[in-house]
Amino acid sequence: MHVVEHLIAGEWTAGGDLATVIDPHDGTPVSTAPAATPDEVAAAVAAARDAAAGWARTAPAQRADALRAAAVAVERSAGALARTLSSETGKPVADAEASIAAGVGTLRQYAELGALYGGRTLAGDPGALDFMVREPRGVVAAITPWNDPVAVSCGLLGAALVTGNAVVYKPSERAPATGWRLTRLLAPGFPPGVLSMLAGAAPTGAALAEAPVDVVAHVGSSAAGRWIAAAAARTGAKALLENGGSDPLVVDAGVDPVWAAGQAALGAFANAGQLCVSVERIYVHEAVAEDFLATLVKEADGFEIGPLVDVRHRTAVHGEVVAALDAGATLLTGGAVRDGPGAWYPPTVLSRCTDEMRVVENETFGPVAPVVTVGSFDEALRRAARSAYGLAATVLTGDLDHAQRAWRTLEVGTVKINAVFGGAPGGAAHPRRDSGEGFGHGPALLEEMTATKVVHLRPVSPADGGAGSPGRG
Repeated sequence: MHVVEHLIAGEWTAGGDLATVIDPHDGTPVSTAPAATPDEVAAAVAAARDAAAGWARTAPAQRADALRAAAVAVERSAGALARTLSSETGKPVADAEASIAAGVGTLRQYAELGALYGGRTLAGDPGALDFMVREPRGVVAAITPWNDPVAVSCGLLGAALVTGNAVVYKPSERAPATGWRLTRLLAPGFPPGVLSMLAGAAPTGAALAEAPVDVVAHVGSSAAGRWIAAAAARTGAKALLENGGSDPLVVDAGVDPVWAAGQAALGAFANAGQLCVSVERIYVHEAVAEDFLATLVKEADGFEIGPLVDVRHRTAVHGEVVAALDAGATLLTGGAVRDGPGAWYPPTVLSRCTDEMRVVENETFGPVAPVVTVGSFDEALRRAARSAYGLAATVLTGDLDHAQRAWRTLEVGTVKINAVFGGAPGGAAHPRRDSGEGFGHGPALLEEMTATKVVHLRPVSPADGGAGSPGRG
């Protein structure tokens, strides 16, 4: 049993009332965590504010060295950290290890980029010096999710710390021990107060979002993101948000339906469908629909996944499936809650779905593949674009013209052609509408964590006659 603590001003403190996290594999207790009080939130933010100026003045190369040391510490403890992550979230240990390795790579990437990240000079008056500099924003509140807690946290924390900000970090209440263990590995390389950690649920996150911080970086639900955006508007903080998505997959006529079904299964069922960029709705051309559905059912029946994060979430996912069936969808496989402990839910395929069903319209965030059959590629694009979300989309097509129209038409941050996952590591995108705002990853995240200052420096000449002119005593 992990007993989570807060880190405030370099000191670990136990906190008050404890909440227990249950292992979604078997229903056994995994960790207990306190909920930070408003006073503890204020203390952590004050400590960060006190530490921020000194850390901002620290040489970029020294900040980068601290991040490299943190990456080494995480890498050396990856096995134990992966087991904690798995026991809290249900992610298989091998997947957790891969996710942690991605987080380590992100820390190292930011260590290399941070030491080189600067401004630029401008062409102006030859007698003056004009330049733009990037400065840390100050105090960053980082509120992270449970579904990929280490990789996401390493991204936000690494970018904020290497650019000279102090950070108050709140991991998800569904994975508090994972965030706690990660912080214990990261924090020793930084001065007290530069990195603090607070445990707690929504009230703690709300108190942190309303505190006098300079950036609120949040990865999580759209509802929470909207609330944070409103809070940031009141306080003047910058809101950096990656929220939910209802990512479509379009399957064009002429593609191999067996290959397309494999892509759909990977997109819908990987990590039990609990990824921000999971495939949430599928539009398949009627010319390949029959073979596609038959193969997708086979893929689902053989796809190995872990449990959902907890029973409460499983209840919500199953509720979406039941509502779709009540509205006329057909269950092809899955869709049953198995007896026994844990939060297991099978890969599920639904056909005869419509855009009005909640399982299509909303972010189900579970291993559910709702399929809509369409008569043309244009219809698929039109229906795929009809969403309040704008995170990502995938299009499977052998037609170059269709591919071009797809990425130009779909108003989302990321469009993937002929692959549900993948892409260059330096890519960063702006989510649209309910999916958030700002760069959430990649080298561009360094821009979000800094502010640009323009400087015009003109020496005083004797002809100016001002104080400080050469020759004046």
